[in-house]
Amino acid sequence: MNEPDWVQHAIWWQVYPLGFVGAEKTATLDPAADHRLLDLVPWLDYAVGLGASGIALGPIFESETHGYDTTDYFRIDSRLGSLEDFDTLVTEAHRRGLRILLDGVFNHTGRSFAPFQDVLKSGPQADAASWFSLEWPDDGGPGVEPAYQDFEGHHHLVALNHEEPAVADFVVEVMEYWLGRGADGWRLDAAYAVPSSFWSKVTARVRSSHPNAYFVGEYIHGDYAEEVRAGGLDSATQYELWKAVWSSLNDANFFELAATFERHNALLSSYAPLTFIGNHDVTRIASKLSDAALVPHAVVVLLTVGGTPSIYYGDEQGYRGVKEDRAGGDDDVRPLFPPSPDHLSPLGGPIFAVHQELIGVRRRNSWLHRATSEALQLSNEVFVYRLAVGADALVVALNLSHDTQRLSAAGATAVVAGAARLDVGTDAVLVPPRGWAVLG
Repeated sequence: MNEPDWVQHAIWWQVYPLGFVGAEKTATLDPAADHRLLDLVPWLDYAVGLGASGIALGPIFESETHGYDTTDYFRIDSRLGSLEDFDTLVTEAHRRGLRILLDGVFNHTGRSFAPFQDVLKSGPQADAASWFSLEWPDDGGPGVEPAYQDFEGHHHLVALNHEEPAVADFVVEVMEYWLGRGADGWRLDAAYAVPSSFWSKVTARVRSSHPNAYFVGEYIHGDYAEEVRAGGLDSATQYELWKAVWSSLNDANFFELAATFERHNALLSSYAPLTFIGNHDVTRIASKLSDAALVPHAVVVLLTVGGTPSIYYGDEQGYRGVKEDRAGGDDDVRPLFPPSPDHLSPLGGPIFAVHQELIGVRRRNSWLHRATSEALQLSNEVFVYRLAVGADALVVALNLSHDTQRLSAAGATAVVAGAARLDVGTDAVLVPPRGWAVLG
């Protein structure tokens, strides 16, 4: 595994910048008018106070609409600001000990991407014609639009040809440019749609000049471990765990979560997955759960199991939002944030405190990054599991029932988080109705 040492301590606060700052839905003609990227600076201390060690940014490069239709990989989106604004954000983040993870959309581009526009203008003889998978009509020539591969039926997203060496050269150039300006790693959007051989070549070249860079691929299904290995990546998004968390809580079926933990253990033997209970593409956890009172249980799982946790902005405040399959269906989960933490509603305070408490546990026990789990007590409504690496261990107890449960403490001698109490002399812990505890 290539993972840099610093990732063991990483806890990301993920932000979708275009939504966070309330940017227009489409590209503007007024470059850097508002320098909105700087709106993130007042939130850096908030991220530190939460306990995060890095900011995972959604798309920030020039694009047509939502950021995943990139048009210029070397410019900051004009709705967000300027290159100088990016430099300021990185400087301020690093000054606080926060890493910066960028979102790289290298499977496809927007139609306004200059090399594709050159193809439309110059025809099959365009220098960049080989960058895309094109089918020209018999009368194909300058000004004639060819058929082309797109991303999952979205015709405005033009798929790149990853068999073309010039595309790999371009992606390497983009990655190295922004890493050279202070970024610490890359989230690879739609990594599952790109051949692993492409990622392997690109990451090997970038690591030669930036050995401490972190690469995490977006994978929704499949053989995560093999994709990470074959692509020379450090990690992959753990969608299996995300699904099992909300599904097991909604159905009062901890057997599903326990089974997923076994699969998760297997992944941890080769790499540390990127774990999450919310991101820019899914319904928020407070809305996904049929009972929002169980959000803390989901947070407990996220911040105790092995992996690299990522917290989606607003989830730590109990924000709600439902993703819908329609035009603009992501807007509800990519909202405008207040101008500063002082403007947050006090209603988010309790769930924020839960996040702080559990992040504190994780920061004091960084070995949890690669910890594997063992089920100690399991029923539909009760789950006690032990996390361990060598001699280091914690025990987690989750109770979905409406009664206080006497659960195994597994030799633990203290409650390090949660409202439960040890039953002295019995090696048991009393977990209140719908409660939870972390024991050490």
